[in-house]
Amino acid sequence: MSFSSFCCKLYSSRSCNEVLSVGVASKVKEFDFERLFHSCTKIYILKCLHALLVVSGNAKSIFIGTRLVNLYAHLGDVSLSQKTFCMIESKDAYTWNSMISSYVRNGHFCESLNCLNEMLSTTDVKPDFYTFPPVLKACDNITDGVKIHCWASKLGVEWDVFVAASLVHMYCRFQSSSVAFRIFKDMPYRDMGCWNAMISGFCQNGNAMEAMSLLDEMRLEGIKMDSVTIATVLPICAQLGDIVHGLLIHLYVIKHGLELDVFVSNALINMYARFGELRHAQKIFDDMMVVRDIVSWNSLIAAYEQNNVPEEALKYFQEMMINGIQPDLLTLVSLASSIAQTKSFRCCGSVHGFILRRYWIPKDVIMGNAVVDMYAKLGLIHCSRKVFDEIPIKDVVSWNSMITGYAQNGLATEAIEIYNMMKECGDIAPNQGTWVSILPAYAHLGALQEGTRTHGHVFKVALNLDVFVGTSLIDLYGKCGRLDDAMSLFHEVPKMSSVPWNAIISCHGIHGNGRVSLKLFNDMLDEGVKPDHVTILSLLAACSHSGLVDEGKKYFYMMEQEFGIKPVLKHYSCIVDLFARAGRLQTAYHFIKSMPLQPDASVWGALLGACRVHGNVELGRLASDNLFEVDPENVGYYVVLSNIYANRGKWEGVNEVRSLARDRGLKKIPGWSSIELNNKVEVFYTGNQSHPQCDEIFEELGILTAKMKTLGYTPDNTFVLQDVEDDEKEQILTSHSERLAIAYGILNTPPKSPLRIYKNLRVCGDCHNVTKLISKITEREIIVRDSNRFHHFKNGVCSCGDYW
Repeated sequence: MSFSSFCCKLYSSRSCNEVLSVGVASKVKEFDFERLFHSCTKIYILKCLHALLVVSGNAKSIFIGTRLVNLYAHLGDVSLSQKTFCMIESKDAYTWNSMISSYVRNGHFCESLNCLNEMLSTTDVKPDFYTFPPVLKACDNITDGVKIHCWASKLGVEWDVFVAASLVHMYCRFQSSSVAFRIFKDMPYRDMGCWNAMISGFCQNGNAMEAMSLLDEMRLEGIKMDSVTIATVLPICAQLGDIVHGLLIHLYVIKHGLELDVFVSNALINMYARFGELRHAQKIFDDMMVVRDIVSWNSLIAAYEQNNVPEEALKYFQEMMINGIQPDLLTLVSLASSIAQTKSFRCCGSVHGFILRRYWIPKDVIMGNAVVDMYAKLGLIHCSRKVFDEIPIKDVVSWNSMITGYAQNGLATEAIEIYNMMKECGDIAPNQGTWVSILPAYAHLGALQEGTRTHGHVFKVALNLDVFVGTSLIDLYGKCGRLDDAMSLFHEVPKMSSVPWNAIISCHGIHGNGRVSLKLFNDMLDEGVKPDHVTILSLLAACSHSGLVDEGKKYFYMMEQEFGIKPVLKHYSCIVDLFARAGRLQTAYHFIKSMPLQPDASVWGALLGACRVHGNVELGRLASDNLFEVDPENVGYYVVLSNIYANRGKWEGVNEVRSLARDRGLKKIPGWSSIELNNKVEVFYTGNQSHPQCDEIFEELGILTAKMKTLGYTPDNTFVLQDVEDDEKEQILTSHSERLAIAYGILNTPPKSPLRIYKNLRVCGDCHNVTKLISKITEREIIVRDSNRFHHFKNGVCSCGDYW
């Protein structure tokens, strides 16, 4: 009888008695059990063998029983492993160790700790140095880890090389690298695994410099790096920005023949990608022709995606599929980000469908987060929210992605609502990403009180000096008109990168302090901080808002010659705005025509906005014709052209443009202004008469208007964009949203206290003049942030010098 047929017959029998009744017991003795153990690749075959061992009486052997425990665990059935373990009468340390390891191998960490406790409390068998490495891995808190460390010390196995290395791993896992390092230094003997454990532990705890120092110490002791060491150290080189050290390690890899190790090659690809050295990353990948795995493909695709070359990432994804390599979760995460970068609306649905067919979103929160982020970056925020709601167990990244998605799509109120929902989830704690996401939303709305409350939370968790959180706070206070507070924070945060410098330069720029922005830029250079494209963008915008035309031109032409920064369309649009805002409309137009890049909506939009200010109908029509071609769905451009015609009294042109917008299904964005009082943001729309204090507000405006007229104020009806009578035009001007907000503030705050108003559109010329006069009459400082910049009104004067 063959083995398989005999096993099947035996396995189908109900009991050993039935087997014995047909005389099988004597035949069982004839089998070679060693060979049969090696044949057990499936659970059902192992069950057959187990039955044979029971019949033969061999199952009582401690060696055979323990072997069954291990084999059941290896095949993934911990319950049978545990039942077999319980059947062994006289257990030794090897048996207990096997059961503990079986639990750990299959992720049953709590059961492994319980098993150790049972071993310690109910038997005379003591743990040995094989017991502790797996059980230390099972610890889910440092308290359990310390208890096990105490047992290892008591039993005298603490300095076994494997136990000590496991202790190092355990303490590093719980951010106790100092304790881990003390154990490491006291070890009487260290093997390669111990060095790797400690270097890896420093990396896990963000101690990159200590990791590199330990690597140097290891090499001084004559110990050569292996593939694990190299794969651990290469990310540190990228983290420290130390490409020289990375290149030296690459040379070591070549010298010692490690370049064919797929683990090492993948780490090299990732390191070069972090440095933006895609040519080197590509060469390593090309040289891996024989040994590439899914990680290799993922590393190269991620390299192109992370360096903003999404087309290449998509190309290699297609090549990967052609080569028969099936994508995994990490592949799709990079793919989703690449599609968002390419703005490929057609492909996003295909990727989402691919993910849905594999049921990956409910299985893995990382995949759900990637799809949420992809849709948000494409502006499909409703799709993003739908996927977010479908994620069954959300982590902090899920919430951060949704908050960021709303904030980056101009939906600050919705971002704050999501943040408040997150706070109600007791098991989710905000982190650095949360603060960096929500603070810009508060800045956008001018919700200063909510922002300062969040600043308090940040301070409690000691993240106020984190460069990214600190920069977000600088941006918040700067955009809420508190420049002194923004500067105080700027002096506190680390300033080794361009990030905080960019924020403070931009803040002073939107407040019209162009000269201060220029000084800060020069201070940045003196500190040895290299500017990036955002720095130059912030600097050019500051020059534009302050009328510093010559300075703006100078830095634009310097950016490529001295700083090696190639101008992109946003830089060109800043220069167009610089010329146009200063009234040099023809110069701006000629600059556009001489551009080496095809002008986009930002470039033509800058010219159109200036044409409105300076009343140039012909050039405004030319700019709008180009805008309707490159961005036909943006209703704002139709409104600006309509306003240009209205200012000149060309009502036929107004009707033509409005009709064109209506035919394309576009609706004008309503103007609103907000003011924050008593922890509540009050929003006023132009002509709003639904507010509870509506009568009082219009009465106050009437009193103020009468006082202004005694000072020589005459309403400028050219800013009324409807073809109505003069008395109706004055009424329309009086009901502009910023005036309603100012009157509400005057009624509900102490005399002479400052008012902070936030407006979503540009302040009109008449409201600008009125606010100057109100500041003088009421002896208040009125700070207004419109869509362009800040205006500080005080004693009848505006900080912009009537240049905005």
